[in-house]
Amino acid sequence: MNPVTLTGDSLTIEQVVEVAREFAPVQIDEEAARLADASRSTVESMIETGDPVYGINTGFGPLANVRISKGDLDQLQRNLILSHVAGVGPALPVDIVRAMMLLRANVLLRPTSGVRSVLAARLIDVLNAGIHPIVPEQGSVGASGDLAPLAHVAWCLMGGGDVVVGGGRPAKPGRRTTAAEALRTAGVEPIGFKAKEGLAFINGTQAQTAILALVVHDSSNLLATATGAIAMSLEALMGTPVPFDERIQQSRPHRGQQEIAARLRDLLAGSEIRESHKENDPRVQDAYSLRCVPQVFGTVYDAIEYAAGVTSIELNASTDNPLVFGSEILSGGNFHGQPVAFALDMLAIALTTLTGMSERRLDRMVNPETSQGLPAFLTEQPGLHSGLMMAQISSAGLVGESRSLATPASVQSVPTDGNQEDFVPMGMGAAYKVRRILSNAQRVVSCELIAGAQGLEFRKPLKPGRGVAKLYDRVRLVVPKLEEDRPLTPDIEGMAALLEREALV
Repeated sequence: MNPVTLTGDSLTIEQVVEVAREFAPVQIDEEAARLADASRSTVESMIETGDPVYGINTGFGPLANVRISKGDLDQLQRNLILSHVAGVGPALPVDIVRAMMLLRANVLLRPTSGVRSVLAARLIDVLNAGIHPIVPEQGSVGASGDLAPLAHVAWCLMGGGDVVVGGGRPAKPGRRTTAAEALRTAGVEPIGFKAKEGLAFINGTQAQTAILALVVHDSSNLLATATGAIAMSLEALMGTPVPFDERIQQSRPHRGQQEIAARLRDLLAGSEIRESHKENDPRVQDAYSLRCVPQVFGTVYDAIEYAAGVTSIELNASTDNPLVFGSEILSGGNFHGQPVAFALDMLAIALTTLTGMSERRLDRMVNPETSQGLPAFLTEQPGLHSGLMMAQISSAGLVGESRSLATPASVQSVPTDGNQEDFVPMGMGAAYKVRRILSNAQRVVSCELIAGAQGLEFRKPLKPGRGVAKLYDRVRLVVPKLEEDRPLTPDIEGMAALLEREALV
């Protein structure tokens, strides 16, 4: 696998996924390291002057008016890290921690951070060694950066705390041990943080942005698969593709609407099922969950594209404070996570919308009053067998949970730090919610795929569109035809596991 080279300004979502989940090796661009070291010289020159600069020779937050003596500057940074190791709750998954480490190294290489390039290099050494600090999920409000999550990573570089060695999707479950033991075994020296470096390390949005990058990737894959599920459901319900006509979309030319309609046209091309009821069908229009897909899922597409744009900027942005510009050091607020929190909340709403509409099509397929002749709950002997009854009920439960989680976190500010941080974005709260909503969405779409494939069994020998036929074959590799009642959990979870890994269309 080709290594990912960090320059501070060229990291992509795709590279984040490769490093986080495929364990792609990482290296640092030499010129980026040189520029980082050059900016460090500005910090060191400032230290010699003794002029007060926030976080370098002063306290933090409301303690910024406290001057720190030159002899205590390194101790100040150590104390900052230790005091901020305050995360709580379950540990973040390995792929998210790896993405955090990658993003933090990339930002530290930017010449605005004023840290030694060896700090980024040491972080990459730990990452390449497969050493992953235990980072609790909760405890960040997303302003002044993701202080607690990043402090746990910094503590690992100092040789403190516990880590997981290995783990993640491409490997066996990792081994938990101490950071000190893991670094010693890997031959990686712990590092001490010098003036400004502790603050630069934890003062950023890399925890919430790491989650955003992975969720954007997964949401895009899920939307592609969910669009295939729509086409399969339409065939099972003998609906009409007329609402996907290109002329309709051009008359209201939202990009997402046009894209989703085009995908549906491709999936449904060559359908024998459509030809069988093209003439003399008494129905004039399908229900909204079939007819308005380009308008609804198109909006989901646009939301994902917006979030991807925010992510692409944030991956290569200076989000610490203060920042170095040539010979000047300026204090600002780039650490504030509002752009990321907004994007996460938008994804939560978009994925909840996708989930709700998917469940409605599933319900139409299992309900004999709306299924266009399909047997009740898609079983050949309704009554004796319950078929896919519980697939719809479970989906309804997931939809209800997602709707309760979709309330935006980014408007829920609670002032912190002695009211110095008096308006915060709650980005990690948004990240926590969207991860759960994504998981729910993958399972509801899995249920729709299972129902759609089962519905097509009752339309045979008529064949669906060519794209739908390929999707049907993919589903059948995981879930066999339902001949009689059986536990549905393995089917649903098996499909969901596949959806977590890839787009099926």
